[in-house]
Amino acid sequence: MPANRFNGFTDYGVGIGLRVPHYEHILSEKPVVDWFEIISENYMVDGGRALKVLDQILEQYRVVQHGVSMYFGSAQALDREHLKRLKELTRRTKTPWLSDHLCWGSVDGCYTHDLLPLPYTFEAARTTATRIREVQDFFEVPIAVENVSSYAEFHESQMTEWEFLNEVVHAADCGILLDVNNIYVSSQNHGFNPMDYVNAVPSERVAQIHIAGHSKFEKYTLDTHDHPVLDPVWDMYARAIERVGNTATLLEWDDSIPSFDDVHNEALKANHYLNASSELRASFPEKQQDEVHA
Repeated sequence: MPANRFNGFTDYGVGIGLRVPHYEHILSEKPVVDWFEIISENYMVDGGRALKVLDQILEQYRVVQHGVSMYFGSAQALDREHLKRLKELTRRTKTPWLSDHLCWGSVDGCYTHDLLPLPYTFEAARTTATRIREVQDFFEVPIAVENVSSYAEFHESQMTEWEFLNEVVHAADCGILLDVNNIYVSSQNHGFNPMDYVNAVPSERVAQIHIAGHSKFEKYTLDTHDHPVLDPVWDMYARAIERVGNTATLLEWDDSIPSFDDVHNEALKANHYLNASSELRASFPEKQQDEVHA
């Protein structure tokens, strides 16, 4: 049975992203999938194939929305028209929560269509938290913010990325979409221990976890989402689950997309770690979880 979590977040099991190459297979074969995650912006349209398929998916599956353009860290005012259209979609999907990224990406109405890292300052944390609270109040559903992969740092940062994340979510009273692949990518680019990040996250606020593949180049590591999850990321996922407990888990595969079965089977590898975590938590008192394998 799903376990109740902070602020209405629920463990829905293991899901995958709903992607166009898999539409026909899903609708014809009706595979057993715990849930699908959709990129909200792909369905914020007035009609057409995308919405028609989504409505068919909603008849059979739970759908959770994930966004890529809220830009909680941008200094400009929130786009009210965008929020209204997004709220229409949330009513259509009945998504249990909304997620988007802890980043910025727009200036004076110009959008970069990228997820840019923030300076980790107390001022940025306050501004970002205020925007998240405003969005959460508007949608009347819980919000979870996702840590991004990054390739640059700001000299004016006053804290680590995980300290900044903690500042924001406590001030905003929101949840976390913990992307362990993004943590690993950033750790390789910036030279920190990724397990320090996983161990510092407030476990009670983790609503969802993302896993994905990445690519390592000579001078940097890139968040590519184009092949299976690599062993270091599975290790981080295992530790996250030990701390957080079984949590809605989503495999991202967004480029060089293989067959539906290949993507689904890769996602289902998470069950090995989820089952191991359940056994571990049954063997140790709750208070010891953060001490085990620390």
